[in-house]
This record gives sequence, C-alpha cells and structure tokens, in this order.
Amino acid sequence: MQNNKGIKSFSISRINNGEKTAVQDDLAIEEPLEMSLETASGQVHKVSITMRTPGEDAALAAGFLFTEGIVNHPSDILQIKHTQTLPGIESNTILIQLSETATFNAEKLNRNFYTTSSCGVCGKASIDAIKTVGIYHKNAEELAVQSSIILQLPQKLRELQETFEKTGGLHASALFDIEGNLLGLKEDVGRHNALDKLLGTLFLNNLMPLHHHILLLSGRASFELLQKAAMAGIKVVCAVGAPSSLAVETAMDFGITLVGFLKENRFNIYSHPERIK
Repeated sequence: MQNNKGIKSFSISRINNGEKTAVQDDLAIEEPLEMSLETASGQVHKVSITMRTPGEDAALAAGFLFTEGIVNHPSDILQIKHTQTLPGIESNTILIQLSETATFNAEKLNRNFYTTSSCGVCGKASIDAIKTVGIYHKNAEELAVQSSIILQLPQKLRELQETFEKTGGLHASALFDIEGNLLGLKEDVGRHNALDKLLGTLFLNNLMPLHHHILLLSGRASFELLQKAAMAGIKVVCAVGAPSSLAVETAMDFGITLVGFLKENRFNIYSHPERIK
C-alpha cells in the first residue's frame, strides 16, 4: 500500500526472540526520475536519471539544474512539467522548458561540470570547475554563529523528520537561520536529492543566495553536497556524520565553515572555525 508521503507498506515476517510474527512495515519509496531539458528552440536533451522518493519533483529538477550551473535564475525556467501522465498519477519523467533568456551550453551539460570523489579524477580540478560556474561564492558578508545554536540542530531535525521516523530510510537536508529557526526541510532516499529539493524550492522562490544560513545534513558530508552548498552561497554546513577529505578541501576553498560529527554535546570544525562563537 502506497500513500502520498513517500511511504509504501509491505507485509513482512518479523523474528523476535525466536518467534515469527506477521506485521506491516513502512518503507521509503524509491523510483527513478528521468529529467529532460527543452531549449527555447525546441531541442530536447536528456539530463539525468536519478533514484528518488517521489514528490516535489519540480523542486528536485530545478535544484539539480541550478547546482549544476545550467540555470542561474528562476526566469531561466519557463515551465517544469511531468510527461506521460495518467489521471491522478504523476509519471517518472519530467521536462524542464527553458525560457528564451536562458543561456544553454550543451557541451557543459554533456560533460557535467563536476566529478564525484569516487571517480578518481583530481579533486583540485573538481573544485576549480565549481569556481567557473558558481555565481554566489564570492563577496559574501561574514557571519557569526553561536555553538549553542549548532548543538540544538540535530534534535530539531529529528523532531521534524516525519518520514524518517516511520521508515528509517531517508536522508534529510534542512536550512536554518543563524538563530536556529527552521526555514526548510526536505527528505529523500538520496542525500543529494534531498538537498536539490531544498535548494530547488528556494531557487524557484528567488531566495538565493543563502549567505546567512546554516545547512544541516542528516548523514555524512560528501564533496557532492559541499559543491551544491557552494553554488547556493551557503557559508555554514553542519553534518551529523563524517566529512570526506574532498568535502573538507572544497569547504576550505569556498570559505565554508564545515562542521562534522554533530551530536547533542559536541562537534568537530574542519574549516573556517572563526565563525563559530
């Protein structure tokens, strides 16, 4: 049985102390989303296929295009729509139509401007690639964040992660102001999709850049997530888990304060500790 909150219920057998019981178990839904892009001239390009939790697909697509440097402003997007839809059902294919004012580079789309830390390509080249397309990582005003605020964030996230509490199978990305007030939260089976949904929602509402905000990640901090944060101009990123080495190098290069292993009473600061008071 599937509901509208990204959860699907299965009949399973549960073993407990040697006894088997038939129960219903809620699991996070995982389905593919194929994204295509249509230019103002009518040319259609396949962009990506990602495994995601259905819901907020338009925000996911917008966030992906923005953090890839393919669009820079909401006005670059004319329309985002599902294709091959049935009555009452959204398909797993989505089309992003660009406006006439959007600048589109097919070579950049095919090349994909950044590379993940698992591909074996030089990390410095990956970081340099972000600098060529990012528009918000320069000239940011400085800010200070109290350590007491940062220590409160994991508990606030747990209280708000509704689907995770039911399934235990989703990642979350949350945005707070420097006083610790929640501004947005998205969940998905993919950590990068959760962040794309969050940033895509803010992008479509013309709320970029995010210089005076704190990004909280429910898991580890990878290069891919730091790349997206840098594209949005975020200057404080906190992760419940560990960062990768390339994530730390990216944070250093883009002036991002990176916090890892954030628990209720402790955390590590891996870059630009001067912002934490």
